[in-house]
Amino acid sequence: MSDRDREAFRLKLKAEDRNTSVHKHTETDNSRDTLVCKMRFFTNRFPDFVPEKPVSIDKSKWHDNAVAVVKTILERMPPDPSTCSGGLYVGNIGVGYMLYYLATHEAFQNERQEYLEHAFMYVKVNTDYIGRGRMRSDPLPSFLLGQAGVMSLCSLLYKTAGDEKVFKQYCAQYAQFAEECKKMDFCGKNGSDELFVGRAGYLCGVLALQQKTGHKVIGDDVLTALWRTMVASGRKGAEKQRSSPKFPLMYSYHGTEYLGAAHGLSSILQMLLSFPDILRSDPAAEQDIRKSVDLMLSLEYNGNYPPAMDEADPHHRRPEEKELVHWCHGAPGVVYLFGRAYKVWGDQKYLDACLRCGETTWTKGLLKKGPGICHGVAGSGYVFLLLYRLTGDFKHLHRAQQFAEFLFMEEFQRGARTPDTPFSLYEGFAGTVCFLADLIQPDKAEYPFFNVIF
Repeated sequence: MSDRDREAFRLKLKAEDRNTSVHKHTETDNSRDTLVCKMRFFTNRFPDFVPEKPVSIDKSKWHDNAVAVVKTILERMPPDPSTCSGGLYVGNIGVGYMLYYLATHEAFQNERQEYLEHAFMYVKVNTDYIGRGRMRSDPLPSFLLGQAGVMSLCSLLYKTAGDEKVFKQYCAQYAQFAEECKKMDFCGKNGSDELFVGRAGYLCGVLALQQKTGHKVIGDDVLTALWRTMVASGRKGAEKQRSSPKFPLMYSYHGTEYLGAAHGLSSILQMLLSFPDILRSDPAAEQDIRKSVDLMLSLEYNGNYPPAMDEADPHHRRPEEKELVHWCHGAPGVVYLFGRAYKVWGDQKYLDACLRCGETTWTKGLLKKGPGICHGVAGSGYVFLLLYRLTGDFKHLHRAQQFAEFLFMEEFQRGARTPDTPFSLYEGFAGTVCFLADLIQPDKAEYPFFNVIF
């Protein structure tokens, strides 16, 4: 992308920020029937991987594109109290995470100091926001939506800056939230185990801090207690399960038995599998977890997965034009569960499931909902970076790069919808920047807070 094209793209982002109405997309391929126009995804016209043709990543190009988008994000979603609500998911603290991630990236060392300084500004406005009694609509351990996510980024930033004292102070604050998580139903009936506000999210933060800093945020006894509470909660939920097949572990969020990564079973099982020492210390729990993973696998249809148990019945499936192929609901999120299962148990069937998720994402992953990682094109692109890390097959690296290319094409810019928070980490361009950065370092790529290869 030339400097002129990058500037045109930045102006496009600004225009989208001013006008958040839904864009209408007109199908340009006249041979397609009306159904295609109703689909949630653009038709993928990219040529697929040719084994004889080498895959080359233009690191300079993707670096410059990412820097250009960051400039717009800093202008359009500055560290202001008005955009603190929504936590890491859609609040401005997610921009802080993007800046932290780039500052730790080898390809952005020239921008490191600038990005760290900006990241601290986002942290400061959020800690002040919390100090004024805001951000209390969700439980304290809420990771993606609330205070726990802010404390985790504070810890990561101060560790990166070399301030061990403040780093450990924030880690201690994060550890205090574990007391609330020990309560079986600390969220009431609203999902005490799911990723956004529940135990899975809290443990997601524990894992990220441990992986990135080498520091155990909570003791092994507390971690084991939380892990076993999640299992006990899942068994309790399974007793109430209304639909078939019957799982040994089942969870609900606001009364719905979700299956996807955002609120459902797949990310909860993924987090249970992310602490293999505890897993192996409890054979009965491991048996229940593995049976639940295998039952999840049995729900596959056309390479995708239903968003909730009430749609698992073939008679209640969505029509094709309403099918969800997102990280939040569908194959692009469930793939991380099977990727983790493959790393833990080594069974080929889990890797095969990942590859089928990849095929579905290649066909249906150029999403019209926007650029983000939750239900956008970058989230789909991350699937291929995961598959590349699992297999080393350059086909997946080729596909990831094609999805990155699409983000800068006129068809996407003209036809994609504008998210409610177009510059946030999960819905908007902050997450997209993380994806572009990881395209430069595919051997280390990780969807934010979802590293399953360790």
